[in-house]
Amino acid sequence: MINYNPKDWFTFIFRFSRADTFRKLLPLMLAVSAYAAVIAYLELNFISVNDSQNLRNVGMMHNVLGFVISLLLVFRTNTAYDRWWEGRKIWGGLTNSSRNLAMKLAAFISDESDKQFFRKMIPNYAFALKNLLRENEDYYELDPVLDLKPGKHVPNQIAASMYQRVNDLFKNNKVTDAQLWILNEGVRAFTDYCGACERIKNTPIPFTYSVFIKKFVFFYVMTLPFGWVFSLGYYIVPVVVLILYALASLELIAEEIENPFGTDANDLPIDQICLNIRKHVGELLP
Repeated sequence: MINYNPKDWFTFIFRFSRADTFRKLLPLMLAVSAYAAVIAYLELNFISVNDSQNLRNVGMMHNVLGFVISLLLVFRTNTAYDRWWEGRKIWGGLTNSSRNLAMKLAAFISDESDKQFFRKMIPNYAFALKNLLRENEDYYELDPVLDLKPGKHVPNQIAASMYQRVNDLFKNNKVTDAQLWILNEGVRAFTDYCGACERIKNTPIPFTYSVFIKKFVFFYVMTLPFGWVFSLGYYIVPVVVLILYALASLELIAEEIENPFGTDANDLPIDQICLNIRKHVGELLP
């Protein structure tokens, strides 16, 4: 995730980061500019006056379609941001649940081996969930407490082991039945957060909806030169490129943030969140 000063306007205007849409759209913008220049040349040099009157009316269509496409793109970006923000709330909840569980365990148990187990397993759950969401099977960041079974749901294995350890604490009379219920709720919250993250990751924007927006933007931009050439002349080339950049950038931004658990520049800082969980749990379970 990019850290920035929102008040530094000058830097924003002249800065081109790796995630900037201008870099991604540059080949398409060059192709569209060449296309618009060809259309402008043909219409200005080979279209008769009578035919030009009919082509001028094509611009009326864009006035209506421009309003429709703006509504679609606003809905698209809002939906993508809602997914990004929900993901941030989920990981914030996981952080708080990890801290709360560590504080309760520190108050309930005194055996060092039990503390050592939870001191490693609570952060392990966060790292395992991060790797699951990124489809990464390399779990080198996990402390080797369990003999994990490869190919199976690692967060579930870790949660099951914590449930088993909490149950063993109750059987050995190290915690009361009331404390067992409290610890059970704390461990259960982890699985709830995992399910919420999987729901976001595994349920993208409907395919038909995403394809329709891309097609709509493409045909809208490609028909712009036909009606506007006689009003703008060759200035239609930068105008079409600017409109393409504005509309396509919104779609690219939505595509990037709708799955906030990856490694893109604008995704959530999950790596730092996991490290913070490990640090805070270690402090709370000394």
